[in-house]
Amino acid sequence: MPCGAPTLDPRGRHHLCTCGAPLLARYDLGRARAWSRESLAGREPNMWRYRELLPLFDGEAPVTLGEGFTPLFHARSLGASIGLDRLFIKDESLNPTNSFKARGQSAAITRAKYLGATTIALPTAGNAGNAASAYSAAAGLACEVFIPKDAKRPFVDECRLYGANVTLVDGLITDAGRMAAERGGPLGWYDVSTLKEPYRIEGKKTMAYELAEQLQWTWPDWIVYPTGGGTGMVGMWKAFDELERIGWMNGRRPRMVSVQAEHCAPIVRAFQQGTEKAEPWEGATTIADGLRVPRAIGDFLILRAVRESGGTALAVSDRSMVDGMLAIGAHEGVSAAPEGGAALVAIQRLVADGVMKRQESVVLFNTGGALKYLDVLR
Repeated sequence: MPCGAPTLDPRGRHHLCTCGAPLLARYDLGRARAWSRESLAGREPNMWRYRELLPLFDGEAPVTLGEGFTPLFHARSLGASIGLDRLFIKDESLNPTNSFKARGQSAAITRAKYLGATTIALPTAGNAGNAASAYSAAAGLACEVFIPKDAKRPFVDECRLYGANVTLVDGLITDAGRMAAERGGPLGWYDVSTLKEPYRIEGKKTMAYELAEQLQWTWPDWIVYPTGGGTGMVGMWKAFDELERIGWMNGRRPRMVSVQAEHCAPIVRAFQQGTEKAEPWEGATTIADGLRVPRAIGDFLILRAVRESGGTALAVSDRSMVDGMLAIGAHEGVSAAPEGGAALVAIQRLVADGVMKRQESVVLFNTGGALKYLDVLR
């Protein structure tokens, strides 16, 4: 670890490093070089097809609802409308509980189960709580969800659908996080907050494994990713390194674009200012609940991925996000959340500015579906 702390035993419970930074899971990549791409043929079409580099010990079975291996399709109509020949949509809305959060919670709750946890706890803006509630139910664990009281009602109701106990919090997700820690710490609840345990990132990194496989083991030129807590961005950057080191991929990595809301854009501001960490955003507001994260604990990791890839960071308005949702739906028949709409707006801007070229391959991450956000379309 950069702070010099020793490697920790993965059979023990760990959350943050003693220095306060996120912990990352490491694997024996030398041994993993014996794992061939050809072995994927015939495996189950979910994220656990990459189990050799996921947090499972021999004899363990994942807590799974079929998450992962979501479609990647060529969005020809949408691409033509904005001047791109090779625009692709990675549609994470088709995961269980309707978002990419299913990946992280499948991995985190699998590990929590084998570590002896009895109660899962987390703060959430919505989708992470839905996924944690569902996977806790599948694992036979209790789940305590702390969510801002102004969150959209479908998020609250869905947590309760899966049997979770929901606490409404007066404030933002950061306030919900403080309450979850204060209540759960003394009771031994297993905290699966974003990047405050090592395993959600392991589920999220499989998005990059899938992209590589679905693009016949080539990287796209660009990945455009709506960023709140940033676990997916950090996870994919980690996956690039793993895939290179086991000999499955080479060549230039994709340029990473972090997209945020204009009234909650701490990563964008830090990128523009050239700082290594992001100051908390005061008065964060946006219709995209997943982007209303005033401070990401992994901010330095997100910024590192963006800068080292030669990418960029952009903030977009709520109104334009809705326009993006409607464009994705009208051109491609895809149910896109505001976060997916935000990614499209960023792409439109980069094309218009001449940063993205017509012939370049661009992957738009639609991180969730529109059904929980239908109120914003009215």
